[in-house]
Amino acid sequence: MIGGMYDVKITGGIICDGTGKERFSGDIAIRDGIIVDVGKCPENAQRTIDARGALVTPGFTDLHTHYDGQISWDALLEPSVVHGVTTCVMGNCGVGFAPARPSDHDKLISLMEGVEDIPGSALAEGITWGWESFSEYMNVLEKTPRTIDYICQVPHDALRVYVMGDRAIAEEIASDDDIAKMQGMLREALVAGAAGFSTGRSDNHRSTTGKPTPASEARGEELAGIVRAFQGLGHGVVQAVSDFDMMQGPERFDPEFDLLERMAASAGKPLSVSTMQRDHASRQWELIFQRAEKAVRAGLNVHCQVAPRAIGVMLGLTATFNPFMGFPTYKSISRLPLAERVVKMRDPEIRAKILGEKSEKVAGDGSPLPPLADFFLANLDLIAMRLFRLGAIPNYAPNVQTSLAGDAIRNGQSILSVMYDALLDQDGEALLYFPLYNYTEMNFDVVRRMLTHPLALPGLGDAGAHVGTVCDSSFPTFLLAYWGRDHHESGISVERAVKMQAHDTARFLGLRDRGTLMVGQKADVNVIDLDKLRLLHPRMQRDLPAGGQRLVQRAEGYVATLVNGAVVAEQGRLTRQTPGRLVRFGRASS
Repeated sequence: MIGGMYDVKITGGIICDGTGKERFSGDIAIRDGIIVDVGKCPENAQRTIDARGALVTPGFTDLHTHYDGQISWDALLEPSVVHGVTTCVMGNCGVGFAPARPSDHDKLISLMEGVEDIPGSALAEGITWGWESFSEYMNVLEKTPRTIDYICQVPHDALRVYVMGDRAIAEEIASDDDIAKMQGMLREALVAGAAGFSTGRSDNHRSTTGKPTPASEARGEELAGIVRAFQGLGHGVVQAVSDFDMMQGPERFDPEFDLLERMAASAGKPLSVSTMQRDHASRQWELIFQRAEKAVRAGLNVHCQVAPRAIGVMLGLTATFNPFMGFPTYKSISRLPLAERVVKMRDPEIRAKILGEKSEKVAGDGSPLPPLADFFLANLDLIAMRLFRLGAIPNYAPNVQTSLAGDAIRNGQSILSVMYDALLDQDGEALLYFPLYNYTEMNFDVVRRMLTHPLALPGLGDAGAHVGTVCDSSFPTFLLAYWGRDHHESGISVERAVKMQAHDTARFLGLRDRGTLMVGQKADVNVIDLDKLRLLHPRMQRDLPAGGQRLVQRAEGYVATLVNGAVVAEQGRLTRQTPGRLVRFGRASS
């Protein structure tokens, strides 16, 4: 470094630099938002952070968030920032809010609410709009500084609705002219700095009216045609989620993967595919990895986005769904404040009355719940084998013996009574955990195999989405604590866990300026008390527009998080500094 005072010096830490090499002791020096010295840092600093005994890592890049709505009203981008994330990627799964004609605002809100469980009322009140094209969308977002950096992908659904109007919603086939227009609009967005393109092909993704998403059945010609917009550009990624039509038989798998492979080949850019274990097709994830390996051998750049634990649904008196919400007596008290509701539910007469009832239908028009909710309520005895108390200190690796069904058998109680009492724990703030994906064998063996595959990329946390049912934005913390620290014998050391979600995710996107603690890199840094690192119980937080609420999970153990050299969080609390910016690709910032 050329002589002079540092802005920040992090001293005495155990440096895990993101390259995967073994940890070492040393200091980190920062000036003008850039790392200028590593190891020995002799100069004085305006601020010194004591990191003795703490792990010092690069900031994490989260490939899979859905802040597309929240970012319109929220500069803090919680909870990602309190889990060590310093760069997040939006616009996944084909859903988003640009491009958008004013006449299509409601359509896009309905899609986001249905697919990602974000209250439509919050989106309608909170989104500022003020844009039509995707480049205008980025211009509007760029006016407001954030806690962390963020990256925009162009969502297929919004693109299709903009070009095709109601024909997109009616699942019509895109014409050659439609495809050319979508390609042109994607190209314009990419030239303006968008990171890539995403598409959603899941049958589970529906609008609030129950209709399939506009892009869900797009043909190969459409996908391959749109992504030709990448040709000749030096940046870009493609993201896709698909069920691979396994509900219609395994013979549909290869044609669906062929379509995604064709899209990747046409784009000539890296493709990431959302990958998880589904109970009804428990080996599908292996087929996805096998086809990804084959595609790589053929010269394509294909990766699998995977989760570091089961992808689970939360049930509770504060959550979107609980097992009693369709019971007539519960419905009569459901709008009471939580404390009053708990008092009522603890009344023996009310308890007996509810437990003696049957559930009414809860899904349907105007309901935030999918049809699966009624199936859940009709099969509680079966569901209870996979339903667990999350616990005040969350346990994400429960076994069948600790299930609510196990409790009922041991204690000679009915399933419903055990569920009822479990919901009243923690004064009604307790959550029940239902591992939906990645838990067919009731253990993490499959998760470990996914994570240790060379084509795996950590992701799928869905930060900003599923606000009342899922709380997986804590994945980065879980990956480091559970796998890197507590189960490193699995093949995922602390060094590897850090590299995966700092270096590997950034390089996949084409970002060379972050992801490692090396001289010349952006000063995105975490200081972590690894021994104390743990997740806290998710809590419902009423801070969305229109009085909406969301589950937020915090963590202990983060001493400090820096973005662009500024401390944005200390001891898990935000400093309210907002050094985060929009990352525009194809420019100096990338």
